[in-house]
Amino acid sequence: MKIEKVFLSAGKSGFFFDDQAAIKKGASHDGFAYTGLSVTERFKQVRVAGECVSVQLLLSDGSVAVGDCAAVQYSGAGGRDPLFLASEFIPLLKKEVVPFLTGLPVTSFREMANRFDTLSIKGRPLHTAARYGLTQALLHATALSERKLMCEVVCAEYHLPVIAERVPIFGQSGDNRYENADKMILKGVEALPHALINNVDEKLGRSGEKLLEYVAWLAKRIRTLNADFSYQPAIHIDVYGTFGLIFGTDYVKMADYFSKLEKAATGFSLYIEGPVDVGSREGQIMALSDIRRSLKQKGVKVKIVADEWCNTQEDIRLFCDAQSCDMIQIKTPDLGGIQNIVESVLYCKRNKIEAYQGGTCNETDVSARTCVHLAMAARAERILAKPGMGFDEGYMIVNNEMERILTLLQERK
Repeated sequence: MKIEKVFLSAGKSGFFFDDQAAIKKGASHDGFAYTGLSVTERFKQVRVAGECVSVQLLLSDGSVAVGDCAAVQYSGAGGRDPLFLASEFIPLLKKEVVPFLTGLPVTSFREMANRFDTLSIKGRPLHTAARYGLTQALLHATALSERKLMCEVVCAEYHLPVIAERVPIFGQSGDNRYENADKMILKGVEALPHALINNVDEKLGRSGEKLLEYVAWLAKRIRTLNADFSYQPAIHIDVYGTFGLIFGTDYVKMADYFSKLEKAATGFSLYIEGPVDVGSREGQIMALSDIRRSLKQKGVKVKIVADEWCNTQEDIRLFCDAQSCDMIQIKTPDLGGIQNIVESVLYCKRNKIEAYQGGTCNETDVSARTCVHLAMAARAERILAKPGMGFDEGYMIVNNEMERILTLLQERK
């Protein structure tokens, strides 16, 4: 089997690109837009419509393999690659990458993925979004060639057992954190609600009082809407470094606040993602380690999730090696080639750190479905419902792909 032709098309992603630095500095909502000036390089305004580039590989048997190049909502923040715009990258890919793909024999996924993930253009690697989409298409091509599911290809090439069991799904609410939490509870989502706590005054409170109130409401709401007491979802809140904005580096005081959050969660396991953002990878590892140490000293069982400055496979290994957190978000588009996602999940598991295979609301249906195969093969502890911020659509895409895979795997047994 060979790749006969390559087609690239501009597309829309499931959400928007947002200038995180501008939002942290006080950019406020104006309807669905934001007021104020952009801060991050290449952002012309605080909120920019999300884009993707679809890669289609026409194979010699007439089948078509697909992958979507997509970048995270907060592009350019926390050490991530800059804004990814189709008008800029399609010409680059046509000139520099398509010639390498055309006529390429479809061999092993890992071999092809590593080749294009390390491809250098004028001494620089391709944008992570480009590598993300290209390697999705190469995995799909391998699966078509071998007449297997994508997860079966991954299991075979990494010598992993094929396990026909669900991976817990994590729902994200966006700013509609009350109504969307209701939806998650009614649908029995395993982890919820993300909550998008990215602004101190609007969402956290100068003393953390707004988040405390929300967590208490959420715990009560779970019990109110779901009378089945066997339903025990994890509460997972992403705070985008805002704890550091109100507590600074006083991690003892921060641990006291974590204790209050734990009590507000009343029996549900609680995960806090990105409590601080100190501006560098080394600093972030040290800060999370200090916070985790303070929590253990006080007997607080809230779990810390690493996100900012933990972007690449190398970053993930360093955070794991330092035992700086309880869980790592493997933010899928930031890793470039999707083989890095599989290897990162496996590395976390070997080091007894929970692997949350995340990503972004700004992905597409194609990338989300591919990610389900990766999570089920590598057995991540959690996978994000994506794309979009409406919850229902992303949950439908991820959940239904998972159920289709499970049905086929169980039938083959």
